[in-house]
Amino acid sequence: MTDKPTTATGYEPDHTEFVRATCLYIATKLGDIMDELVVIGGLVPSLLIKQEDLPAEADSHVGTMDLDVGLTLKLLLDGRYRTLTERLRSAGFEQDMSGQGNPTRQRWKIERQEKVTVDFLIPPSRPEDRGGQLRDIEPDFAAFIAPGLHLAFLDRRRVTLSGGTILGEEAARAVWVCGPGAYVVLKSLAFRYRGENKDAYDLYYVLRNYGTTIDDVASSLKSLLPDPSAKEALSILEQDFSEHDRIGPRRAAEFLTQGPDDEIQADVVGFVRRLLERCR
Repeated sequence: MTDKPTTATGYEPDHTEFVRATCLYIATKLGDIMDELVVIGGLVPSLLIKQEDLPAEADSHVGTMDLDVGLTLKLLLDGRYRTLTERLRSAGFEQDMSGQGNPTRQRWKIERQEKVTVDFLIPPSRPEDRGGQLRDIEPDFAAFIAPGLHLAFLDRRRVTLSGGTILGEEAARAVWVCGPGAYVVLKSLAFRYRGENKDAYDLYYVLRNYGTTIDDVASSLKSLLPDPSAKEALSILEQDFSEHDRIGPRRAAEFLTQGPDDEIQADVVGFVRRLLERCR
């Protein structure tokens, strides 16, 4: 995946709109296999939480640099990934290049007014699979292994995107978006694996702004709790986010203010503790 800016100042609303337009464009091209895909990652908060409906005191989500798409294992087992790759190529997507000039099989790009990249992820399916590793699918197509991703297909929301595609076409399509409970799991696991400020912020943003109260996130998460990945996520929240100066609150504050911030850190801890109480 591309390196993320460490603070909110690195994110631009215009680029997020291009990512959203790319998501809509993909949905127009992959209509009959969209049930096998789910949007995850940094675009999720702005899709789950209608930014125009936020109260005046709430900040809009900062956005995202790229589009993350989860694939079902069924898509791979049925061989339908070939439909996915064929349509991506015909729609103008191609492999992105690494900073060293090498093709990246798991990250594809499309360049119009701006360049937008799409990362593909799959759940682990073999004992040796480890989070962050690549799973080769075709010689020029791979996906990141993402523990807990299967939960995004159990807890997901159908969201209608409308407006312009990245080509300037007008369209409206429904896409599956990772639900709040699964998002908490995926972001908690991602934070444990890579410790990025943006992951801490995304997690905090959803806890603070989804639904009417934290109970709405908790009810979504509780439905996943028999799963080991969900239990691990709660353990990570307890260890990394439940005290004022632990790395979760500190990095969420650093993302927003470029340094420690007592008010933000206390807010992160408050929401995490309330979530943990409701999920015990």
